[in-house]
Amino acid sequence: MNPALLAGLRVVELSGYVATPLCGLTLAQLGADVVRVEPLGGAADRTRWPLSDTGTSLYWSGLNKGKRAVAVDLESEEDRRRVANLIVDGGPCAVVTNTSRHADLGYEALRARRPDLIHVLLDGRADGGAAVDYTVQAATGFPLLTGTGPAPVNHVLPAWDVCAGLYLAVGLLAAERHRQQTGQGRSIRVALEDVALATAGNLGYLAEAQLTDHERTKSGNDIYGTYGHDFETADGARVMIVLLTERHWDKMLAATGLADAFAGLGRALGISFASESDRYRHRDVITPLLARWFGRTPYAEVAETLTRHRILWERYRSFAELGRDGGSALRDLALFGEVDQPGAGRHWAPKSPIQADGERLGPQRAPEVGEHNGEVLDAPADR
Repeated sequence: MNPALLAGLRVVELSGYVATPLCGLTLAQLGADVVRVEPLGGAADRTRWPLSDTGTSLYWSGLNKGKRAVAVDLESEEDRRRVANLIVDGGPCAVVTNTSRHADLGYEALRARRPDLIHVLLDGRADGGAAVDYTVQAATGFPLLTGTGPAPVNHVLPAWDVCAGLYLAVGLLAAERHRQQTGQGRSIRVALEDVALATAGNLGYLAEAQLTDHERTKSGNDIYGTYGHDFETADGARVMIVLLTERHWDKMLAATGLADAFAGLGRALGISFASESDRYRHRDVITPLLARWFGRTPYAEVAETLTRHRILWERYRSFAELGRDGGSALRDLALFGEVDQPGAGRHWAPKSPIQADGERLGPQRAPEVGEHNGEVLDAPADR
């Protein structure tokens, strides 16, 4: 079965950094022909860290796998016309971009030439203001709940960029379905700030702030409203456990042999640890007892016991550990395939997390600057 679900769809991507390239990557990994348009000499994000030992951006290579690349002078009206022709000529096409700088590459100008065009635009803020993930983080409240100290802590993961990139892909595919049904194109817009605020609202954080007098505070690795915590084993390994349900709690008591101890504590405190809310409220009682069990038990025994009792847990691993020995922890996972990236070397790179009838397209290398000018624009990359 061919997993290239989007074969025949061309996507022209005028973008940079995380969200819009991730949208293009998501579509490319499902079989779309994604053409990344860059300025002559390459886009600014081609030098973004992390870098290989030879200076190649592993960030850029990761987000642009399997795409074709053309390099043009976007300040040249002639070159913008060539890009516009690429968009409006030929089969079904969509545009993905995070800039409205050039009106002749905007939705209205392109739709006048091709009514069935799908145009997907990422804004920073819904009012058109500029924003990036880390400034959006600052405005949403999440950094004030992250970490343990008094200062706000932005998350190292650009979560809103990632979410926005996937929202862009969903919006594009919804518009593609509409086009197949009606023959008409659509303008899709997503604002990075809207994605963050929508998520805060959908998870109930904003409703809680409006409807209750409870003020959220930092809780480290505790999980708000339920029980979860990290523990160190007798031999220094660190694991995270999550006990969402009464069944999870009962399994943890069986695994640790602490059922009688917690039954006595529950009677003394007049509470039921079977209640998710009570487990969270009384986590300061639970954690020291569990920490004693973990602290006297070697990791191998912890792993076997927690797995046998089907408890939600995992050992903390660093990126360095995942990449050790040529990515030995990755090579046996169906998600990964080997790629030989020019300037970086051979390594294990992810395919799409989406499986189509149990299959995924293999990862392909990212393109060089202007590599496909000849076959896409019929022009050399250098001028």
